[in-house]
Amino acid sequence: MFNGKRFTTRGISEKVPLVLQVIMWNMIDTMDTVKDYLQVFELSEENGKQKIIHSQEQPPYKKEYLFNTGTSFLNAKIFVIDDETHSTMLFNYEY
Repeated sequence: MFNGKRFTTRGISEKVPLVLQVIMWNMIDTMDTVKDYLQVFELSEENGKQKIIHSQEQPPYKKEYLFNTGTSFLNAKIFVIDDETHSTMLFNYEY
């Protein structure tokens, strides 16, 4: 899963800095558990840093990250959905 072509919606391409997109794809690639077809990322600001909570439903998985990005903070909920042939990153409201 998540080994096919990767796409982003226009909304992601226009509003999410490339560095954050790459970080989220890397979080999926480096997971140490079985991957669900739906990955969820909640982005917010905490203590002057970008916070990302990465989670999935089955099997349960949740990891929090806090780091400097050199970009403006993003507050958003982002999904990455895999359908076995490709993966798409999109805002929750684009689903």
